[in-house]
Amino acid sequence: MTRTTTSHAAEAEFKRGLRAFFEYRDLGIKEATGGAFGAHVIRGIPGAHATGAWHTHDLPFQMFFVLKGWVRFEYEDIGEKTFHAGDCCYQPRLVKHREIAHSEDVEILEITGPAEFETREVPAPERAAAAE
Repeated sequence: MTRTTTSHAAEAEFKRGLRAFFEYRDLGIKEATGGAFGAHVIRGIPGAHATGAWHTHDLPFQMFFVLKGWVRFEYEDIGEKTFHAGDCCYQPRLVKHREIAHSEDVEILEITGPAEFETREVPAPERAAAAE
């Protein structure tokens, strides 16, 4: 039986992870759900910046909610979008996207299903490649 899981800010640990310009706080959801879901807070590392690498994530569910600051992404299907505190985005499976920039103080809540998934760097979509 799964136990109620908690994560308190006062005890939070941020660790380096998928992107070198971000650090991640695991909220304990992966362990609590046996890997069915993941949730973490992502924050920018001061002085570190996005690389702009196009990539995809192979998973059925991924969303983020900006808690603080702002972040700018470009998506193959909807183009460039800037998200501020209070904004949310659902990213469909395998959508090509890239992070362009973020504020020094950015904090983002990301929820995924499942917790573990493949991330693959990919070429820019034709529309984006033609504009560069």
